[in-house]
Amino acid sequence: MSTKKEDNMKCLNLDNINPNFIVMEYAVRGPLVIRAGEIEKELEKGVKKPFDQVIRANIGDCHAMGQKPLTFLRQLLALTLEPRLLNSPDYPDDVKERACALLSSCQGGSMGAYTDSAGLEYVRRQVADFIKERDCGIESDYLNIYLTGGASPGIKSILSLLHCHVDNKTPGVMVPIPQYPLYSATIAEYGMCKIDYYLDEDNKWGLNCKELQRAFDEAKGDCQPRALVIINPGNPTGQVLSRQNIEEIIKFAYDNQVLLLADEVYQANVYDKDSEFHSFKKVMYEMGEPYRSQELVSFLSVSKGYLGECGIRGGYMEVINMCPKVKAMLTKSITASLCSTTAGQVAVSALVNPPRPGEPSYELYNKEKTAVLSALKERAELVHKTFCSFEGYSVNPVQGAMYVFPRIDLPPKAVEAAKAKKMAPDALYAFELLESTGICVVPGSGFGQLPGTYHFRSTILPQTDKLKLMLEKFRQFHSDFMKKYK
Repeated sequence: MSTKKEDNMKCLNLDNINPNFIVMEYAVRGPLVIRAGEIEKELEKGVKKPFDQVIRANIGDCHAMGQKPLTFLRQLLALTLEPRLLNSPDYPDDVKERACALLSSCQGGSMGAYTDSAGLEYVRRQVADFIKERDCGIESDYLNIYLTGGASPGIKSILSLLHCHVDNKTPGVMVPIPQYPLYSATIAEYGMCKIDYYLDEDNKWGLNCKELQRAFDEAKGDCQPRALVIINPGNPTGQVLSRQNIEEIIKFAYDNQVLLLADEVYQANVYDKDSEFHSFKKVMYEMGEPYRSQELVSFLSVSKGYLGECGIRGGYMEVINMCPKVKAMLTKSITASLCSTTAGQVAVSALVNPPRPGEPSYELYNKEKTAVLSALKERAELVHKTFCSFEGYSVNPVQGAMYVFPRIDLPPKAVEAAKAKKMAPDALYAFELLESTGICVVPGSGFGQLPGTYHFRSTILPQTDKLKLMLEKFRQFHSDFMKKYK
């Protein structure tokens, strides 16, 4: 460990770097996750613990939690990365045809070549067709599609575009509370203002437009609100917005002249029989003018849904109704990063152009996709039912996405113990859970929550047998915790 004197002798130290880097936090990979990694190394060295493994329920990393990759996507990746396999009889003809078309769209016929900065035109056209089909015939222009390394770089590129003082005011971005920490971290990194609007936990984490207006009006004295972030289905809260709610949000954005950012990466993950995913673009177009002209950017990723290919880093954004001159500046900024990975672009192609009925790969593809989504639905119901039985827990149904976000009524002694340790009370709960059971979750304080309430986020991704084991460990820990601080 270096000393303060040694640190000050370095060219870079905490006093002369971008201060926004010090302020920003990313709870999903924060101190709890670092400690979880340390515990894993301790277990490898034979250190005795009351558990034999760490269960990482902190992050939506599907394959890390045991989900198997879909055969179709991996075959397509294999053939495009190693074209000599095209001569093998082990690959279906429909996959080979797709691989050949993708390779033909690459410079030099190789995945090792750069693509256009916005991505392969061939794949962008496929994305546009996918969006048109999803939205019941509403046109999508491939020139509005940008292929990105997962949804995150697209989101960051749009937030960076907004980083401009207006009327001598810092730009502000409206984010839901609770929110996915990518937004708070990026807003802090760029030195912008985060404008919190609270979701209604007592109404299944619904969004009240009066709350949007309150947040907007109160923020105007300190900053210039520029954008409104919507996460649907919700992360970490798992709610699915109704069509009526989406219409109200679009009207709010139009009336207050803010850019809509629709984070729709969980659109395939809807489990509640009474809920349905509606894209913001489709609703906006069906509302007609003037709302059809609302500026909107929507995001999708191969990391979620039923593919779960987090490490491949593929995604896209669709930019709608943006001023052409501004869009040209966005495109220019993206060129500085050259292009997203070609593997990620192939994964996007697999997402938006899957096997169709009658094709050789369809039966297996549909079987694997259905199995993934059915298992997620089963686990969503299991975690809700189990946590509802815990003393002091209040849990909304997991309508969609991949997470549960329970509220915990912590005993006053636990709250006082946390204060004594200068910790958030739900962080104390999460740390004690980790040390006692090996289960790693993220405290609600990392996502934001109403003052005086305490939560945590857990994924529903552990495979069912492991999830049942995790929930039983959770039950025993919670009982012991409540007794300890009674």
